[in-house]
Amino acid sequence: MPLRNKIRASAPTDRNSHQSRSTPPRTDSPWSPARLALTAFFAVDGFLFATWVVRIPDVRSQVNASHSALGLALLCLSIGAVLTMPVVGRLCLRYGSRPVTVGSLALLSLAVPLPAHTHSVAALGGVLLLFGAGYGGANVAMNSAAVDLVAQLRRPVMPSFHAGYSLGGLVGAGVGGLLAGTLSASWTLALGGLLGLVITAAAGVVLLRSPDAPQVAGGSSADETGGAGPRAGLIVVLLGLTALCTAYGEGAIADWTTLHLTDDVHASAGTAAAGYAAYAFAMTSGRVGGTWLSIRLGQTRLMPLGGLTAAAGMLVAALAPSVPLAIGGFVLVGLGLANLFPLAIARAGSAGGPQGVALASTLGYGGMLIGPVVIGFLADAAGLPLALTTVAVAAAAGALLPLTVRRR
Repeated sequence: MPLRNKIRASAPTDRNSHQSRSTPPRTDSPWSPARLALTAFFAVDGFLFATWVVRIPDVRSQVNASHSALGLALLCLSIGAVLTMPVVGRLCLRYGSRPVTVGSLALLSLAVPLPAHTHSVAALGGVLLLFGAGYGGANVAMNSAAVDLVAQLRRPVMPSFHAGYSLGGLVGAGVGGLLAGTLSASWTLALGGLLGLVITAAAGVVLLRSPDAPQVAGGSSADETGGAGPRAGLIVVLLGLTALCTAYGEGAIADWTTLHLTDDVHASAGTAAAGYAAYAFAMTSGRVGGTWLSIRLGQTRLMPLGGLTAAAGMLVAALAPSVPLAIGGFVLVGLGLANLFPLAIARAGSAGGPQGVALASTLGYGGMLIGPVVIGFLADAAGLPLALTTVAVAAAAGALLPLTVRRR
């Protein structure tokens, strides 16, 4: 009898130990300290970038740049980001995505105040190269860390991280706008960088001390090798093209929405600003609810549905004859595009590890680069409303590409 009791007592222990070796433990609460810290990093990233964007006119006056010269200087930011992203992917493989996240956000926080202290276009371009390196590196490292955390939590929470970025951007734009009349650009950017360093230090301690996601027995080696062969590489490219289509629309809308509402739909400047704010709020709301939608609908349904919703909304926004209808179209675009980019990056990370995140992010950032430029040339040739319909075409392509990934 004692022997049988010992055998019975030991059986559940053996079964539990086998289960713990084969699957990662699921956190009791989905809002773990690591998730909160990583969400704070996403929010700081959006806050710092928005703080810089609202002070671009002041910096432009300070360096006495023409529109074309300012465009070349701003291009340096994008060049710095694109050149850094593949390097950061390799650094994440070697040192881990969490330490690289902390380092990238620290670099970004230190670079934010620098543009306000430049007095020539060349100096501004050089500073923005460093700014872009921090921004691009942070986006690759944060998304790589988020992919790992999603696997650890076993919940599709990737959209919530990007919701943090959107919320940070809204706060940064709002605070920057309020301070524009009272503080100089140098003081505003310096305070923003200081806040970024403080939050990076606090959230970094939490993130680095939190346990990493354990390796799943028999799982993919993508995290170790950066990919699982040509098939995984092709899937990452398709998902990167999905991110490109999404970012094409985001970049175009950010630069051309207010101009379209004022010039083509004859809205006032205040109404046009409110229209863009409605789009941004819709995107933030869509990302806040992205986890719930991913669970209810599934990612393979949510991504095509979002792309088609954005395509329909963009057609309405571009061709609507009235202001309320156009703004309603932009709201649909925000809701539709909200989860396409984060889910594409998450799936690219699952297929290709940090290198997959780096490649998909680089392609996505390329879409944000070419969107405003393509829209500008098409607007000169055929008018802005017709040019904006290319955003609908890109969104429809972003809806179809995930279906191709699913078949593969």
